[in-house]
Amino acid sequence: MSCPSGILDANPGNGAGVGKMDTPKPNGWSPDSKVLPDALDDGEQQIIEAGEAKYHRLGWKRLTIMLIIEAIGLGALSIPSAFASLGMVAGVICCVGIGLIAIYTSWIIGKVKLAFPGVRHYGDAGGLLMGRVGNELFTFMLILQLVFLTGSNCLTGTIAWRHITDSNNVCSVVFSVVSAIILLLLSIPSSFADMAWLGYIDFVSIVAAIGITIISTGIQGTQSGLSKVDWSALPQGDPSFSDAFIAISNIVFAYTFASCLFSFMDEMHTPKDFTKSIWTLGILQIVIYTVTGATIYAFVGQEVESPALLSAGSLVSKVAFGIALPVIFISGAIGTIVAGRLIHGRIYENSVTRYVNTTKGWITWLTLITILTILAWVIAEAVPFFDDLLSITSALFTSGFSFYLPPVMWFFLLRKGEWYSRENLLLSLVNLFVFIFGLVVLVGGLYSSIQDIRNNYRTGNVHSPFTCGAV
Repeated sequence: MSCPSGILDANPGNGAGVGKMDTPKPNGWSPDSKVLPDALDDGEQQIIEAGEAKYHRLGWKRLTIMLIIEAIGLGALSIPSAFASLGMVAGVICCVGIGLIAIYTSWIIGKVKLAFPGVRHYGDAGGLLMGRVGNELFTFMLILQLVFLTGSNCLTGTIAWRHITDSNNVCSVVFSVVSAIILLLLSIPSSFADMAWLGYIDFVSIVAAIGITIISTGIQGTQSGLSKVDWSALPQGDPSFSDAFIAISNIVFAYTFASCLFSFMDEMHTPKDFTKSIWTLGILQIVIYTVTGATIYAFVGQEVESPALLSAGSLVSKVAFGIALPVIFISGAIGTIVAGRLIHGRIYENSVTRYVNTTKGWITWLTLITILTILAWVIAEAVPFFDDLLSITSALFTSGFSFYLPPVMWFFLLRKGEWYSRENLLLSLVNLFVFIFGLVVLVGGLYSSIQDIRNNYRTGNVHSPFTCGAV
């Protein structure tokens, strides 16, 4: 498959192997074109015009909300346990430093989208870098990551329902089916603009859950005496490389919002405003993650659990889990929608069906998201070490989407002039550092995840597929 129609032939950079791209010439019309051919009848033209309007309604504020849905979730409450492994000083440095790197790499992705407006998702960016092979490879990686993300949220929903109901009499598979159904229902809107209003609920939900956890652990710590809490500025207990890197990975993957940025920006009516969104989200993440990690670690100490709301006491943790339910399901649904839009758009690339505003469009869309949700549910239930498998896929794919691939895109797609020229030298060094950081995350994350799988099997902490017990 050649790169999708609408990808510009522009080549602002001087990288080897990147040049003019062959775009397909479909019979009749191009889905990215604003000029409608005379061969279309009035009804088809109206469908296309309505579809283009439907999928270009995001402003920078709504884009920020969409990125919040994707980026800020219960992963924020795993950061206090990362502080427990790294110590207060290294924890704060990692939260701030990795956050700034994430802002920078997202800026590169946005610039690529502006330079090549026809790039609709990360697969198209792979096509710019590596032709057909890159398009197919990056598309496969993105879809797999999104399906696993939905599966992860389905599993998290199961854990939340079990904890809230405190029921050992109901099979966990029942809770997982309920979670999958909720994820499917929330995936019905095909436009990100239609999902944006749920983002406000999502944001209030996670902030409330974090706030309740901080207040509750703070009260407990004060009652028992804050001076007795065993938090430390430096790592305690000589943690192994695997333990330390898992802690760093928890922080790294909490900042990975870049993989869907191309898809979200494709719906913007003014794409150049994307910088406002990534700065708003990035600063918000840095503040939330640093405050959450530092305060809860200072209140609880080395015994802090992951997610941290489990350290808030039985009753309060149930309340916090209940408040966090919208986060679990809204964030999971976004993964299904992005994957669905990508697949649906490829299948019906040269048909009005792609706009999901006809009977056929809605039937095919609902069928597709149902298949994706069922697939995510089956994977989450069937794999006995799903959390570690998710860590492996995050190390393999997310490290690239968010860290080592954006510097490559800058070098081959955005750079003007030689890398060692005066105007490029500083950025070249920055991109080299980010590229190496991404590779370290890739290698270290894979090693740590595989070690964790081995340890879990050795200690018997692996549940059976489709278990009725705790997951």
